[in-house]
Amino acid sequence: MAYLTRIPVGRIFGFWSRSFSSPIKNPFFSSTLSHVPSYKISTTAHYSSPSPSPPPPLSAAMNTQVFSSSSRWRPMCLYFTQGKCTQMDDPSHLEKFNHDCSKDLQVNGTDIEKKCSQNVDFLLVIDLEGKVEILEFPVLLIDAKSLSLVDFFHRFVRPTKMSEQAVNKYIEGKYGEIGVDRVWHDTAQPFKEVMQQFEAWLSQHNLWEKEKGSRLTRAAFVTCGNWDLKTKIPQQCEVSGIKLPPYFMEWINLKDVYLNFYGREARGMMSMMKQLEIPLLGCHHLGIDDSKNIARVLQRMLVDGALMQVTAKRNPGSQKVEFLFENRIQHPSRQRR
Repeated sequence: MAYLTRIPVGRIFGFWSRSFSSPIKNPFFSSTLSHVPSYKISTTAHYSSPSPSPPPPLSAAMNTQVFSSSSRWRPMCLYFTQGKCTQMDDPSHLEKFNHDCSKDLQVNGTDIEKKCSQNVDFLLVIDLEGKVEILEFPVLLIDAKSLSLVDFFHRFVRPTKMSEQAVNKYIEGKYGEIGVDRVWHDTAQPFKEVMQQFEAWLSQHNLWEKEKGSRLTRAAFVTCGNWDLKTKIPQQCEVSGIKLPPYFMEWINLKDVYLNFYGREARGMMSMMKQLEIPLLGCHHLGIDDSKNIARVLQRMLVDGALMQVTAKRNPGSQKVEFLFENRIQHPSRQRR
């Protein structure tokens, strides 16, 4: 009998680690931009192996990645996620990098029937990166009925008030270790521009109407903690000299829903994944990968029958945040995870 076992991808494929010190032509990435990205990815995967033991109690919805020599996990092309990949016709590039964000978020159709009806049609999974200022803004649009990925929005963000020297040091410390500092420098845009593009994206999906200045329509943000929308977005809006958008006034903290639904505490994405036996895919603290992993936890919870309810609301007048769940995760240190 075959069952699924977790092992590091690097041990299966001898996964590569690359680093370049000057703008050269990378055979894995080629771009019209001055630099090309490099990746140092650490992740885990599933593979099939014979064993007399029974399979672990994983939901079939989460068994989305069975790896072989012809089907393996690949890192996302971070130029592609921002609409700037110039190598879509290069077979070697397509072999090395993933250009389909939905591959890691496939759900078994038979499990969808187990979910309960939700109060919204769509769930927007968001996981910001950056402590001084926002560096990365990824959002995944999940259909609450089919649990499938509808679309995604991903931008790297250039700090507003920091000096170039401080930014370079900041980025090297944040993204240098995982080898995506170059793609950040090539593509990062000011937060104000990112917000304009994000609002156009929301409007494209009929989730928000700027003219009405209202909250989201038929959708709700899902976060892993309160830090993203309670603290960081308002701080960044103030630094960037823009008004806090009305659609950021309420959200679903997945950790609080998890606590109330399963009756056990999980203080972050990694602990939720460990408890649910969901393997990490991609690189922890790369926003687009973290968003996908949080979405996988969300999918699992929906399959198990969890109801996604708003857990926090901001008063438009006082800006004070009201927490709606009596039983919730609290961090005295105010850390995001």
